Amino acid sequence: MNSLVISIAAFLVTAAVIVLLRPVALHFGLVDLPNARKSHTGQVPLIGGVSIFATLIILLSGHLLLTGPSATHSLVAFLMATSILIVIGVWDDLKDLSAYARFGAQIIAALIMIYGAGIMLVDLGQLNFMGGTLYLGYMSVPFTVFATLGIINAINMCDGLDGLSGSLALTSLLGFGVANILWGSYDLIISIMAASIAGFLCFNMRTFWRKSAWVFLGDAGSMMIGLTLTWLAISMSQGPERVISPSAALWFLMVPVFDAVSMMVRRIMRKRSPFKADKEHLHHVFLLAGFSVSETVLIMTGFSFAGVVVGLGGMYLGLSDAVMAIAFVCAGLMYFWVIMRAWQVMEFLRRSICRRGEGSPDTDLEYSDRRQSIGRYYSGKERRCDHDRRKVNASYSPKHK
Repeated sequence: MNSLVISIAAFLVTAAVIVLLRPVALHFGLVDLPNARKSHTGQVPLIGGVSIFATLIILLSGHLLLTGPSATHSLVAFLMATSILIVIGVWDDLKDLSAYARFGAQIIAALIMIYGAGIMLVDLGQLNFMGGTLYLGYMSVPFTVFATLGIINAINMCDGLDGLSGSLALTSLLGFGVANILWGSYDLIISIMAASIAGFLCFNMRTFWRKSAWVFLGDAGSMMIGLTLTWLAISMSQGPERVISPSAALWFLMVPVFDAVSMMVRRIMRKRSPFKADKEHLHHVFLLAGFSVSETVLIMTGFSFAGVVVGLGGMYLGLSDAVMAIAFVCAGLMYFWVIMRAWQVMEFLRRSICRRGEGSPDTDLEYSDRRQSIGRYYSGKERRCDHDRRKVNASYSPKHK
């Protein structure tokens, strides 16, 4: 099928599935409910990921029927891996699974990618100090599993504002698509996923006529998108016919990687669990500085776009893997410096850029009692993909538990 036809079909099918599944999700309680950590009101269905996956099933199944068994190997493995994450994700959205169950499902999905599709990190590019390629050898499988779990959970951590994770993922997918157009070949998964996420964002982003999200992505969606981005990044950066270098692939995933690593390191330095959610991400800094949710999403997407441009530019200019990798590490250290000095950055933004409020809070982001003052400066709505989202307020009836 024509790539444009496939993209249009993916966009329309995703939109239609969302409309059809929303009342079903409300009936069965597959919803995000407000609690002490969130300011959104009412029940918001967690069907974004399910709708995107339904579109994948419909369009990929049609493609497989048309192309025959010769083209089924990798796509079948992809559907198997994403199916596991969708099932576990929906179950987690409904019943609050343990972290072990989620990590177990993610590891199984990664192993399907490795052994079912033959997609794994064999080398890290020409980073060897002797000037050659740095091969992973016997560490290929564990390193690939580790990277897969890292990206999956990085996308989950970014799912904190209406439209944020979807916009970041769409930017990365478009970057992979451009790289394929310039140096590779057409990729069906990129076309379907990019168009499906665009369809989802029509219901997830804030607009002039809608002040809050109509649906959320859910754990099912964030895990599936994380696996998809990992799948593409590895498959396009490995082998003799690689489209991009491993170092360039990192730039396509810059914002989720920087955000996840910075948050986990910061929490460890504060002697807290690296997996315990908080409100110290960079997008929270912008919210505290007075930017709206939509403006914050636009800024963060701009950062992601800049990373894609650097990745594509480095490939186009023929920069070495070492230069790309060193530049990525330096940018990551700068990002971490900003996060560690979030209070000063917020003050700078409030006074020099936003100028929306007079005075400044007499508290700091670094301590829990200070984080409780966020509500005074953030009037928008926010959700996070963590477990306490399913703690139901007493005002809700038992059928939604």
